[in-house]
Amino acid sequence: MIQTRENHVLAAQAAGRAPYASDPARSRGRLYAEPESLTRTVFQRDRDRIIHSGAFRKLQYKTQVFVYHEGDYYRTRLTHSIEVGQIARSVARVLRVDEDLAEAVALAHDLGHTPFGHAGEHALDACMRDYGGFNHNDQALRIVTRLEERYAAFNGLNLSWEALDGLVKHNGPLLPLPDGKLLPITINAFQHELDLELSTFAGIEAQVAALSDDIAYNTHDIEDGIRAGFFTLDELADLPLVGDIIQEVTGRYPDLDSGRAIHETTRRLIDRLVRDLVTETEMRLAKLAPGSAEDIRKAKLPVIALSEGVSIAEKALRHFLNTRLYHDYRVNRMTSKARRIVADLFDQFMAEPNTLPTEWQVRIGGDDPSGARPRVIADYIAGMTDRFAIAEHQRFFDFHEP
Repeated sequence: MIQTRENHVLAAQAAGRAPYASDPARSRGRLYAEPESLTRTVFQRDRDRIIHSGAFRKLQYKTQVFVYHEGDYYRTRLTHSIEVGQIARSVARVLRVDEDLAEAVALAHDLGHTPFGHAGEHALDACMRDYGGFNHNDQALRIVTRLEERYAAFNGLNLSWEALDGLVKHNGPLLPLPDGKLLPITINAFQHELDLELSTFAGIEAQVAALSDDIAYNTHDIEDGIRAGFFTLDELADLPLVGDIIQEVTGRYPDLDSGRAIHETTRRLIDRLVRDLVTETEMRLAKLAPGSAEDIRKAKLPVIALSEGVSIAEKALRHFLNTRLYHDYRVNRMTSKARRIVADLFDQFMAEPNTLPTEWQVRIGGDDPSGARPRVIADYIAGMTDRFAIAEHQRFFDFHEP
């Protein structure tokens, strides 16, 4: 571990930083010692490494709700991650915490997703049940600490302690564990290399990223769901918070065309949720009175939150989307296909590992003396895009494919 060096970017940031913000000048450093940039802070460099990673580029063709070929205007994991990053930067700026770290965690939070979104994740987890399971958050850590092979001196991206802390714990502490539950396999192993203090909350910037994720997918899934014909704007009118915004829009712009009405509604909903988050967070910060980033981590509750009333309204919206979008029979049919593709590919490679690409066979190592085969296969499948997984499945199971 090394301490980062001062540079002229740090001085420009320090003047307006809240005392509880993560400070790049006081970063706990990186696992592998390397010279830091003189033109970028530690957290800016983290963000840039994530953006330039192969795993980030692949998100362009990974499912958010709709498989990539179902329409050009639906969100993918990449566009979703960019939108989360934008919201996170805006919130971080208002709260005077580190925008770059908030954005880095936001951009990295979905790196570990399989093809076909949660359907693919659940299928791969079932395949890996006897081999330590599969979890997209655990896989994200695996990617940024092991699987990305870009740098001469180390595997992974060698992100800062704060970025890794945020990536692993953005949804809350991981310890203590419920009875019988085990830590995800990569997180557990990495703890022996670098203690991420799993019993504490992540820093405030990672908490910002987590709530920004909720805001982004709830609001933007409304837009995608309406465009795909799963429900109409009118059918949302009885929901709390959303219904009030729809009334505002239709009352002020009665002749607005459908596309503009949808966008106007979702942009106002994002604004309403962000303003509520900031108000509630400022109340919690005033009560806690943290003097450092460590005070945020050691708090008994997260400091970033929605108010109780808005949280209830957000849950009602999520229930609506679960019923009318995520579990609609048309989505179920596609997720059923997705699960079969993932399971078929896993079984194929387990039975005949010599059909894996050569570089992946090398990772297993001959007759698999270390028992690495299942995890290597999971890494290979998890790294696939939707379209590559579909094509790979066709190559194996369609006799007429070359």
